[in-house]
Amino acid sequence: MSAPAVPDVVTLTSFADAKDAYRSRDLRQSLYDEGEVVMADVLVNLHGTAHRDRRRAENRMFRREVFERYERDLFPEVTRRTLAPYVEAGGVDLVHLGHELMLNLAALTAGVDRPLGTAEETGRLHAYMMRFIEGATLAHSTGDRAAQAAAVAQALEDWDAEFLAPSIARRRALPPQEQPRDVLSTLLQNQDALDLPPHVVRREVAFYLLAGGHTSATAFVRAIDHMLGWFAAHPEQRDRAADPLFVQRCIHETVRLNPSSPTGRRRALAPVRLRSGVEIAQGATVVIDLMAVNRDTALFGPDAAEFDPDRTLPPGVAPFGLSFAAGMHVCIGQDLAAGVVARPDTDPDTHLYGLVTGAVGRMFAAGVRRDPDRPPQRDAATARPYWGSYPVLLGAAR
Repeated sequence: MSAPAVPDVVTLTSFADAKDAYRSRDLRQSLYDEGEVVMADVLVNLHGTAHRDRRRAENRMFRREVFERYERDLFPEVTRRTLAPYVEAGGVDLVHLGHELMLNLAALTAGVDRPLGTAEETGRLHAYMMRFIEGATLAHSTGDRAAQAAAVAQALEDWDAEFLAPSIARRRALPPQEQPRDVLSTLLQNQDALDLPPHVVRREVAFYLLAGGHTSATAFVRAIDHMLGWFAAHPEQRDRAADPLFVQRCIHETVRLNPSSPTGRRRALAPVRLRSGVEIAQGATVVIDLMAVNRDTALFGPDAAEFDPDRTLPPGVAPFGLSFAAGMHVCIGQDLAAGVVARPDTDPDTHLYGLVTGAVGRMFAAGVRRDPDRPPQRDAATARPYWGSYPVLLGAAR
C-alpha cells in the first residue's frame, strides 16, 4: 500500500506547530509573494545568509538605547503635536488619526525627512504610504490587482523623487558623527557591504514606513476600541487608563486577538517534519492560522477569544501570542512598537512601553470616547478585518 499523499497546503492551528514552523530554516516567508511590487527583496522576505547579513546590520538601529531616545525624547513631542488640533476640535476619526500619528513616528524611524513640516506635505506622504500598503496586501485586495500594482509602482517612483532622494542627499552631506539613528542611514552606511542597489534601498525604506505606519495604526485603533469596551463593562476600572503598564497589557492583548495579518505563510524549501509529526512536502505552502493559534484555550484559557488585559499566561508564552512571529523572522520592530514585556519586578520608571502604548495612553488622557451619533464602520475594500472609519470624541464630556 502506498503512503498517503502529503498535501500541497498545510494549515497549522496549534500554538506549538506554529512556533515550530516559524523556527524552521526550511520554511521560507511567502506571505507577501503577491505584493512584491513593494515587498521584493525587503528584509522580511529574505532568507538564509542574505536575511542574516541585513538583519545583523539593521539590528544596530533597533537597540535599547535607540528605543529609549525615541520613546522618551522624540515620540512624546510628535504625539503631542499631532493630537493637539484634534483635541482642540473635540473629535477625530481614529482611523485617520492612527495613520497620521503612526506615519509621523514611522517617518522618524525609517529616515524619511519632511523639511517643510506642513500638513500638505504630511498628507502627500500619507497618500504614498496608503499606496504602499495596497501593494503589500495585494493578496487580500477585492479590487483590480494588476491596476493596483501599476499604481503602486508609480507611487514608489514619485515618492522616491519627492521624499527619498532628498533624504538620501541630506545624509550623504552629513559627517558620520551627525548621522541620524534611522533605517535609511543604516542602509546607506552598509550599502556596499550588503550590495544594496538603489531600488532595494527604496523598497526597504518604503517597507519600514508602511510597517511602522500601518501595523501600528491598526493596533492603535483596535486597542482603543477594546479598551473602550472593557471600561464600559468595568466602569470602576476607568482610572487604570492612566497606568502605562495596564495600557501596555491592553496593547499586547489587542495584538494577540488581532494580529496585523490574520495568517502567516511559508513555503517549504525541503521536506519538513514538525515535532508533532505534521509532514510538510517540499514546495508545499504552510498557512499559519494566527487567529486560531492565538486563541488556543489550552494556553490562554477558556475565554481565549475574549479581551482580558489581566489574563494569566503559562511560562514561556508571550502575552501577544505569535503575532510578531518567532525565530529568525521575529518582528524587528516589536519592542519599538509594543515595548518590552513587563515582569513582576519591572521598574515603571525605566521600562520600555512601546510607541503604541504611549499614543493610546495620550488618547485616554485626552478623554477619548465613542461618538454616539456616528458608529464605526468596517473597511469594505479589503478582506482583512480593518476599521474603515471610527469617529470618537475628545476632551471633557459636555
